[in-house]
Amino acid sequence: MDQKTEAEIVVRILKGEKQTYALLIEEYKNPIYNLAWRMTGNLHDAEDLAQETFIRAYQNLARYDQNKKFFTWLYTIGINLIRNHLKKNSNPIDPLTEINISSASRTQENPTAEGNLLAEERMIKLEKSLQKLPVDLREAIVLKFYQNLTFAEVSVITGDSLSAVKMRIYRGLEKLHKYIEEL
Repeated sequence: MDQKTEAEIVVRILKGEKQTYALLIEEYKNPIYNLAWRMTGNLHDAEDLAQETFIRAYQNLARYDQNKKFFTWLYTIGINLIRNHLKKNSNPIDPLTEINISSASRTQENPTAEGNLLAEERMIKLEKSLQKLPVDLREAIVLKFYQNLTFAEVSVITGDSLSAVKMRIYRGLEKLHKYIEEL
């Protein structure tokens, strides 16, 4: 969805066409959920945080600057909610338990899935290693590589300078590589 379309939808919502907000939710529900899940490692928390992101965005829609991209504004709301959540919940329960369980059951149900087992195990290692990263590094990695945002977009969303974002991503990748090797 382009910036002009997003702005037009916001104008319609602000004029009273509240049901039009569903268009923005539909467009961004998966990326926001994915962001929350990658940051928390918990499916339930991700659902709650994604929902809260859209509620907060709706409540503050009048503050949205229509000359800017809606999704960066929405991601900023989401990332701030996630940061606060992670600060409050510094001892999360075992992340990715659901992934480990579902992987094992799929392999038992389908013996031909063993060929994919190695790739799945690598993905689980990556996800576990990602959860070990400090929040600021994880945030930069997730936004850049999982959400496919540019360095400039990550900078806008996090409120950090472009050089700080690049450094965080570089440091995050270094640590991620180290953690993966340790597993």
